[in-house]
Parts: sequence; C-alpha cells; structure tokens
Amino acid sequence: MRTALLKVTAGFIFVTLLTQAFAQQPSIQYFRSWDKNGINVFEPSKQDDTPYNGLSVRIGGSFTQDYQSLTHSNGITDIAYAPVSATNPKNKNFLYGVIANEDSTSATLSGFNLAMANLNFDFQIEDGIRVCLENYMSSRHHSEFWVKGGYIQIDKLPMFGNPDWFTKYLRVKIGHFQPNFGDMQFRRTDGGNAIFNPFVENYVLDAFSTEIGGEVYVFPVNGLMLMAGMTSGFINGNVENYPEDPVAPNKEATKKNPSIVLKAAYDKSFESGLRFRLSASMYNNGSIQRNTMYAGDRTGSHYFLAMEPAFQSNGTATAQGSQFTSGRFNPGLTNKINAIMINPFVKFKGLEFFGSYEIAKGKDYTEDADRDFTQMSAELIYRFFKNEQVYVGGRYVKMTGTPKGFANEISINRLAIAAGWFPTKNLLLKLEYVQQAFEDFPITDYRYEGEFNGFVVEAVVGF
Repeated sequence: MRTALLKVTAGFIFVTLLTQAFAQQPSIQYFRSWDKNGINVFEPSKQDDTPYNGLSVRIGGSFTQDYQSLTHSNGITDIAYAPVSATNPKNKNFLYGVIANEDSTSATLSGFNLAMANLNFDFQIEDGIRVCLENYMSSRHHSEFWVKGGYIQIDKLPMFGNPDWFTKYLRVKIGHFQPNFGDMQFRRTDGGNAIFNPFVENYVLDAFSTEIGGEVYVFPVNGLMLMAGMTSGFINGNVENYPEDPVAPNKEATKKNPSIVLKAAYDKSFESGLRFRLSASMYNNGSIQRNTMYAGDRTGSHYFLAMEPAFQSNGTATAQGSQFTSGRFNPGLTNKINAIMINPFVKFKGLEFFGSYEIAKGKDYTEDADRDFTQMSAELIYRFFKNEQVYVGGRYVKMTGTPKGFANEISINRLAIAAGWFPTKNLLLKLEYVQQAFEDFPITDYRYEGEFNGFVVEAVVGF
C-alpha cells in the first residue's frame, strides 16, 4: 500500500512539473505550434509580432497510441495457388493472420498497436532566425531513435540591421527537411505527431520525403505566397560516383539531378468568418538514382498490417517493421518523377472543406516509358463546442494508376468517418471507421479483390 501510494504521489508530482514546464514554454517567432493551435496553419505567417527575448529553447513532443480492429480479405480461394516454390507451400497470396486449411481468406487484426513518439527541439537563436530539429523516438518502421531532419529558417536579417524589405516579404529555409509540396503535408500524420490530422491515416499516395536543400519564399502582398526550392532529391546524403554507362537492367546511366519544387498559395480570411485558401505545387526530378517522394515515410501507417501478405516472396513471415505502409500504395517513381498537387481549403465558422487533386508521372531506371497516377480526395469536417473542441467528419480518397509490371490500371478507394475530442489543446482522442477496397488487381497479386474495414481508436498528445 505504501509503495503504491509513493508511486501515485511521484506520478502526480511528475505530471504537475511537466504541466508547469509546458506552461512556461518560450515563444518562438514564425513558428507553427505542435498542439491544437497548429491545426489549419500552413506556412507560418510573416505577420508575426512575437518579440525576440534572446536565445530560447523549446522542447516539444508528440505521442500516439492506437487500438485497432480491422478485418481484411481477398479473393484468393485456392490454397495451392501461386506457391512460393514447389518445396515451400507457404502461399504468397495469403493475408496476414489468415490460417491455412480453414476455408477462409479473411482475418481480423485486433489489439493495441506500437505506440509512436516524436521529439522536437525548436531554437530561437537570433531575432527572426530559428532552428528546428525533429526526431522519431519510436515508430513502426524504425523502432530506434531516428533523426528526421533539421533546418534553419530565416525571416529577418539582424546581422544587417533587419531591413524591412526582407522582414516583410522574404523567408529562406535551409537544411534537411520535408519539401513544401502540397498542403496535405500540413494535415498528415507523422509518426507520433497525429494532432493535425482529423483522421487516423494519410492518403493512399503519401507524398512525403525529407531532402537536403533550400527554399526561398516571397510574400508580395498579404495572403499571397510564392516559393521556389531546390533539393538533392535523396532522402539521405549521397557522394557516390556512378558509371557513365547504364548498368543492366537499367535503361540509362545513373544520375544525381536536383529536384525542383515550386508552390503558390493564396490564403484570405473575411470578417464573416469565412476563410479561403488555394494552393498549387510541383515537384520535379528528371533523373536520379533513387527518389523517395512517395516512399519516404520512416514511421509507417497507423493501419497495422491491414492488407499485408502473410509471407514475403522469399517465404519469410511478414513483420510489422518491414511491411509498414499498410493501406498506402507506392507508385515506384524512383528515377524520374513529375508531380503536381492542387489543394482548395474553405472554412466557414466550424465547417471546413479540404480537397486534393494530385497527378504523378514517372518511372524507375529499368523502365522505358513513364507511368501515370492520379489521386483525388475530399474531406468535410465540422468542429463545434467551445474552441472547436469536438469534430466529426468524413474523407473519401480515390487513387488510380498503372503499377510497374501491370498490364492494366488499378484503383484503390477509401472512405473514412471520424470523430474527435480535444479535452485540452494538447490532448486529442479520435475514433475512426474505415473501409478500403483494392480494385482491378490481377489474380496473381495478394490484393486481388482485396478490402479491409473496421475501426481505430487513437489517443494523441502534442505539445
């Protein structure tokens, strides 16, 4: 009894001290909050009057715990169909959790998923100059501590007397960071950071990567933003020397061209409570050894092992760390890629609409011709009660395209219905029902006539 009392007392003191530490977090200029205040914030505004009070260090984090109950199935009915080899009867088309010889092609995956956690450091090192360091402490793909990236953002030039022309109209961002492609990135879940996303998961085509480079922003008039950036095109550093001639099975010599990122956005708020934003983005790389714009997530999906095979092509059992993109689709545009995303956002009081139209075209080194993918999504959210503490909403996503080696176009459709509650600005509880269908996949693929549905409960902390 005494031990239990000491533990409770120690826990209460820890939470009290932690709460006080949150309340005493220093203010950071030109900064997007990691809590509820960061929702529907896109690029940090240039209209920032936060005073500079010397060197400041802000420590923040995000934690997410899920409970899921998802049932998946496919159209594979013959246990002997497409074995890995004649000596290995493990069928590569059986889904994870399906038990052979039980005349069933479905399984329900229920339980608590691996908790994900992020750790963020924000430093105000000079007036108008801040540094951000983002880290993954625990995630499905990389369970070890992993540095996501870091960058410096310059909104003023104190070394030159803070000229008004730079303070009012320009911003420079340099480092290893997520290229500013599309507005979806400001609403996506990133490991433990799930407080900005009204839903549990991201889109089917998940445009996310971290690359080394720089971006220059221009804010010519209030509400208008123009951006041009150049990155290495790699998720990691690369100093390799590649041969000038193609190495089979590649069709062309390996190159290291930079990626070009362009974006324009208009964001206007009216006295009536109406806000309208429209953005258009482009990401282009003509030829590179391995681009990861649609395969750069180092954390993983929050639909654990949904529509994943029980065995890999070599016969080894599937593990959650290796099959970490459940519910998503990688188009495999690793050599050449040109992607465009258009995002409208409309908010009137508590009602908000966010849409996305995305096209991606490209190939890998072994292919002669480009392949095309299109993704469309629409979500409608209604936030109500004091400070919009509660919300309900729905999202529909449809992706179509031709994967490598496929003769025909396939499509993936997802419908998600969600509700959420913010007890405080740092806490969020979500409940989502999801239904996803995989259409026109060949019978030789484990996603043939595939589908999954069920619910996920998600608890989020962000500060």
